Amino acid sequence: MKIAIAQMNCIVGDLAGNAKKIVTNAILAKAQGATLMVTPELSLCGYSPEDLLLRPDFLLACEVALLALAKQLPDIAVIVGHPHQEGEQCFNAASVLEGGNIIATYHKQELPNYGVFDEARYFEPGSDALVFNHGGVKVGVLICADVWEPKPALLAKMAGAELLIAMNGSPYHMKKQSARFEVLKQRAVENNLPIVYVNMVGGQDELVFDGASFVLNAQGDLMCELPAFEPQLEIVHFEHAQPAYGKITPNLSLEATVYHALKLGLADYVNKNGFPGVVIGLSGGVDSALTLALAVDAIGADKVHAVMMPSEFTADISVNDAREMAEIVGIEYSEIAIKPLYEAYLTALSPQFGDMPFDATEENLQARIRGMLLMAISNKFGSIVVTTGNKSEMAVGYCTLYGDMAGGFALLKDVPKTLVYQLCAYRNQLSRVIPERIITRPPSAELRANQVDQDSLPPYDVLDAIIEAYVEDDLSRTGIVALGYPIEDINRVIAMIDRNEYKRRQSPVGVRITDKGFGKDRRYPITAKLSEYWKTRLN
Repeated sequence: MKIAIAQMNCIVGDLAGNAKKIVTNAILAKAQGATLMVTPELSLCGYSPEDLLLRPDFLLACEVALLALAKQLPDIAVIVGHPHQEGEQCFNAASVLEGGNIIATYHKQELPNYGVFDEARYFEPGSDALVFNHGGVKVGVLICADVWEPKPALLAKMAGAELLIAMNGSPYHMKKQSARFEVLKQRAVENNLPIVYVNMVGGQDELVFDGASFVLNAQGDLMCELPAFEPQLEIVHFEHAQPAYGKITPNLSLEATVYHALKLGLADYVNKNGFPGVVIGLSGGVDSALTLALAVDAIGADKVHAVMMPSEFTADISVNDAREMAEIVGIEYSEIAIKPLYEAYLTALSPQFGDMPFDATEENLQARIRGMLLMAISNKFGSIVVTTGNKSEMAVGYCTLYGDMAGGFALLKDVPKTLVYQLCAYRNQLSRVIPERIITRPPSAELRANQVDQDSLPPYDVLDAIIEAYVEDDLSRTGIVALGYPIEDINRVIAMIDRNEYKRRQSPVGVRITDKGFGKDRRYPITAKLSEYWKTRLN
């Protein structure tokens, strides 16, 4: 028996387009001798449709599309993910299509309602196993979170399953694939059943689905693994229900997986939403350099426009490095000096400010002028502004509302500053695109004379460790103290994180690469006396 794994890049709401991809893959799979093809979770409508699932007309359109798809498929059984409405209830479902008909439908039993998942908002849980006979093999169907709990796989086993199929819309983060292997191996071993794990690939707003589909035998051994971050159709050979060894894609480094995730997330956001290109404020600093490198790799140099906007505080080396990088990657590059605009604003505001000293007001004014110019270019030419701020800055508010935060997509929103440097080094190992001085010079916002980031922030290795402990690991203040970081830095960083929730709530969507980003993962109130809360929990 040959089973085809269709690792697909689906678009939410594009029922016709997704159905066409399923048919195309099915034709290719049949030509290679496969008799069964498996697609990802909700492959017909894309994952996740969110509140589209609350619209009766959308659910009806999915039903019509599923029936039409069954008639279009070649002579091969295909398992398709889709929403399924029965009366007033809606289920996250998978149907087996064969011979022009829907021969069986399964309802997902475990509905994740944590992190980025809101499935309890939309779906009712199923309760029954689905096992169908294919080529003399009894095949059990599971959907994503079903394999993270013991019960659904056990029910399939009790219903006679000899092989488990797990359809997934499992988003990427840096620790995810190893966690998948661990959990799926446990399911395989405890049930003594092989598992075919099929995952979606592609960017969907802040989420990136990495694919990396795989097959385990009944002992939990890896028999096949598909490439991450690209659509793929792979034929897996079985002797009855037992998988034979197939292609196993070599593991990528941490930096490589993050770089690929960011690149795919940006490419799909731009292309699926129909933007003709991107506009980036290029400062001569490391964050904008990495953003530019990713944009060129994601959508091509011909669709990228970088704008350098020097002020009186911008160092000559920043301008020179920006020019050099723009020339290396071959993009459209512009320079707009902001000093005349900055002085005009100061003149207009002088009756209000009088002889008050220079402070963050004047610094933010420069950032907002730059944001206004980038948005004007975006409006005129249709390209989306990609902001360049990283997770470290977003966490502590080292960013300006309507300034460097102005834009449509925050590519590095979930990338800590220390990882930014690692990614720059990784990209330059492939080919030199980022001038070395950008990476080695001390980081600076260049909004006042002789400014460096460490004037306002702890060293980035300390800052990022505290952010990870507080934001991603949910450690208490005393828990972070136990890690050995200075109490003064801990107090300052936590206060900045809590105080700047209002800024993050207004930031653009950006790619999630950690297991807790500033998006759906973390929903803190803006109005909250958290300083008072922490005072009672110092011990």
